Amino acid sequence: MDRNDDERIEGRLNGDQPEAARDGMGMRLLYMVILWLMLSVSQTVLTVITVIQFVIMLVNSGERNQRLADFGTDLGIWMAKAARYQSAASEVKPWPWTDLD
Repeated sequence: MDRNDDERIEGRLNGDQPEAARDGMGMRLLYMVILWLMLSVSQTVLTVITVIQFVIMLVNSGERNQRLADFGTDLGIWMAKAARYQSAASEVKPWPWTDLD
């Protein structure tokens, strides 16, 4: 990953955040449970794309599939945003409540 990619990812994680109203504790708990379920599914998806990417690299002499790599980056950024909401580091809920950037 070159320097521009690192800066782009850093901006997506820690850049300007949209204004977000604070939810009541009951609603926050509901969002946290939903995000917990979504994070569980995303870990399974990450495991599957990891195995697929490894097989592709075995077959193609170490060449990766760029689309899978980009998807993994996007998934990781979403997971980080979800973790920030779960840990109350941010009031901004990740996709599907905000745009997937």
